[in-house]
Amino acid sequence: MSKILIRGAKVLGGEAQDVLIDGETIAAVGTGLSAEGATVVEAEGQVLLPGLVDLHTHLREPGREDSETVLTGTKAAARGGWTAVHAMANTFPVADTAGVVEQVWRLGRESGYCDVQPIGAVTVGLEGKQLAELGAMHDSAAGVKVFSDDGKCVDDAVIMRRALEYVKAFDGVVAQHAQEPRLTEGAQMNEGTVSAELGLGGWPAVAEESIIARDVLLAEHVGSRVHICHLSTAGSVEIVRWAKSRGINVTAEVTPHHLLLTDEMVRTYNPVYKVNPPLRTERDVMALREALADGTIDIVATDHAPHPGEDKDCEWAAAAMGMVGLETALSVVQQTMVDTGLLDWAGVAERMSVNPAKIGRLDGHGRPVSVGEPANLTLVDPAYRGAVDPADFASRSRNTPYEGRELPGRVTHTFLRGRATVIDGNLT
Repeated sequence: MSKILIRGAKVLGGEAQDVLIDGETIAAVGTGLSAEGATVVEAEGQVLLPGLVDLHTHLREPGREDSETVLTGTKAAARGGWTAVHAMANTFPVADTAGVVEQVWRLGRESGYCDVQPIGAVTVGLEGKQLAELGAMHDSAAGVKVFSDDGKCVDDAVIMRRALEYVKAFDGVVAQHAQEPRLTEGAQMNEGTVSAELGLGGWPAVAEESIIARDVLLAEHVGSRVHICHLSTAGSVEIVRWAKSRGINVTAEVTPHHLLLTDEMVRTYNPVYKVNPPLRTERDVMALREALADGTIDIVATDHAPHPGEDKDCEWAAAAMGMVGLETALSVVQQTMVDTGLLDWAGVAERMSVNPAKIGRLDGHGRPVSVGEPANLTLVDPAYRGAVDPADFASRSRNTPYEGRELPGRVTHTFLRGRATVIDGNLT
């Protein structure tokens, strides 16, 4: 379809307008538009956003295709309104060379459902001992700009400093999984009242906060960019807020599940609630929401972490950590931030499209809904209410904490450079 006319959508939640897509770009924005031969999408009452960009996705390929593949993961992304995702490096083999990141990048291009930008490992094999081929990954066809050992913390301060120095040369960013390993040995959940009552090993907030404090100081010393993955505590918020007040070049993300769920869920001993970092307290949840609203936290990122059933359908201690999130993220953000009045839809667009594209230096995404821009767009029906059914997921995995929970909002259409990847909620 060369021309598509989206009629009557609320652009960024504002006034209803028509948007004409011609080929890969937005040709016109206004009221009363018409176009001969165009496919018309009636969007009255729906909200039109720039295509969502996820800075933190696990696609598992190569190596764990039983959990997810680039194809199934990008299908899930399109269903959730994402037009670009950044694929984390903890694959098998690890994405620590130009060859592996180019493989992931090419698989993304072949999928056609959303753009896939690989994230390169900071250290060889994620072992934290030796810097990976950062320059070679950046200079590859994949053009890697974000580096992370996510799943493991770069806990050696010297290695972290060297990484920050290295990426500064090409305006890259190191995305840190903030977890002091010595403080979290044997940890199973958030350290607090609930962990004490359940007899599960506690994961103290200071294990996250101490690494963030160190790394923002290193970033200031080096003059480089650091990004904090899946920030989860009220104390972490205060450290990032302080760092930004000093002009330190730090950005931070929060996951949808840390905006909604608390450690009280663990009382069920259902491993679907086992995640890294762990679900925290209600106080932490409220602090995260406020920080996302005031800009201390820059973006929402899913940390989509698919696992096969056997890795989750077992006793708590043996279960893998992680939750799928690509197909439910926007609904959770609507419930926790929009429906509560903390953000409007323009604010959602900033935190789920504009800012992540800026942090990742991702061209063609996070752009305004205006003439001449790439037609990477997401159309959502905010009035929809429905229970989450993992059997309906496009993801290969089903480890969602929201099964049976009613969530608001539904992505009806997703457009990638003018091509509809989702129509009426269904993949094309």
